[in-house]
Amino acid sequence: MTDSMNCKYCREDLSGKKYVKQEEKPVCVRCHDKFCANNCTECRRPIGIDSKELQHKGRYWHADCFRCYKCYKPLAKESFSAKDDRIMCGKCSSREDAPRCHACYKAILAGSENVEYKGNVWHEDCFTCYQCKKPIRSQSFLTKGADIYCGPCHEKKFAKTCVSCKQAITSGGVNYQEQPWHSECFVCSSCRKPLSGTRFTSHEEKAFCVDCYKTTVAKKCSGCQNPITGQYTLANTRSHTHRHTHTQAHTHSL
Repeated sequence: MTDSMNCKYCREDLSGKKYVKQEEKPVCVRCHDKFCANNCTECRRPIGIDSKELQHKGRYWHADCFRCYKCYKPLAKESFSAKDDRIMCGKCSSREDAPRCHACYKAILAGSENVEYKGNVWHEDCFTCYQCKKPIRSQSFLTKGADIYCGPCHEKKFAKTCVSCKQAITSGGVNYQEQPWHSECFVCSSCRKPLSGTRFTSHEEKAFCVDCYKTTVAKKCSGCQNPITGQYTLANTRSHTHRHTHTQAHTHSL
């Protein structure tokens, strides 16, 4: 027997036995696993000659240990990526690099529906009304501080209510006697003509257009029988034995 068939380490005769060569010298399986085998990065155990070995950037794995560190999917026959010395499948890698939803903090994957607003991003289903919690999707929305509201909830919570119809005033509107009105609700008490943007007067806390005030409210001059309207001030009227006259002189034929 010659030394050429003895194990480099334990000197066991390897004739007819399984062995590997290390630096051109035979090594038995047991000594190979003990002295020569690479340790698996995952399980820390030696990668024996009977195991398939995978290598990436100076690190070694058993084929069964080469898995995605996130989902543990086997990657021996799959594409993969490495980040901070961690091996990931393509899907988990995409999740790792994807932006995070401002509501649920989960990854927003490329191609998924999302909403961006003031530098933040949400899953479409996570972008919800602060009040009713329903997704806003393609609806218009309004904000109050950092909170987001759908149109109906914002109106219900913050909009002024019309004195006349008791509905929310979403835009425009007028103030009369320190109370809010829809422009279309602020009408003449007699003919119901809208008064917004027109001249009007009031009587007993009711608003009247100029024409209705003349015909239904204003007192008649006992001299000329014309209505005494806002074109004359109260200082310009006189009362005498329940008769009312303009101070302006009138001539009458005898």
